[in-house]
Amino acid sequence: MFDKILISRCFLGDNVRYNNIVLTYVHPLIELWQQQKRFITICPEISGGLSVPREPAEIQQKTKEVRTKSGINVSAQFKFGAQQALTLCQQHNIRFALLKESSPSCGSTLIYDGSFSNNKVLGEGITSQLLTQHKIKVFSENTIERLEKLLDKAIC
Repeated sequence: MFDKILISRCFLGDNVRYNNIVLTYVHPLIELWQQQKRFITICPEISGGLSVPREPAEIQQKTKEVRTKSGINVSAQFKFGAQQALTLCQQHNIRFALLKESSPSCGSTLIYDGSFSNNKVLGEGITSQLLTQHKIKVFSENTIERLEKLLDKAIC
């Protein structure tokens, strides 16, 4: 039995990105895992009630609120989407997630700094934080090979 993987829908070419641009992540492991039917998909921002397209949002470094470029607080939608992701992981006994780096939801090591100036800082998105708190290991397109090494290993 293969480990299931929670994966960002944008990686699979779904039109869920804030700017309405489809950017499929092409990688041999994605193709293999898709053939093996490992994926449980989510876009936490869509699951949280946000639309496509939507205004860019970033985590504000001082307040930790998620705000759009025009200042609207969308923290509740991001938190609800994160909870939906956690629920899927719990329902499917998922130990691993492959999520989009730099996203205010899904970033696992880098996020935008909240200034809307294209600057990134070390940090986790709202969904990545919640999953990590619940012992789900989060990977990105930058660390996919690390995920491959952990899949299907016995839980110690």
